[in-house]
Amino acid sequence: MANLYTIEKLLEGKEYRSLTLTGEIITAEKLDQTDFWFGADKQGYRVLVRTPHSYKDHYRILAVQVGE
Repeated sequence: MANLYTIEKLLEGKEYRSLTLTGEIITAEKLDQTDFWFGADKQGYRVLVRTPHSYKDHYRILAVQVGE
């Protein structure tokens, strides 16, 4: 049987990098009703990012391409 992955599990442990924040994605959670934000072929995810030299975690919203 093939391994089955979810987008949430694939995002966890990946590096998040933006102009204001760099760190590791700790958790990811799918958002409902995000097609009006990002478009019909994209899904929004709320991710918790842990920075290497801070005691504080940060939430960010990102888009994932789910269609072609």
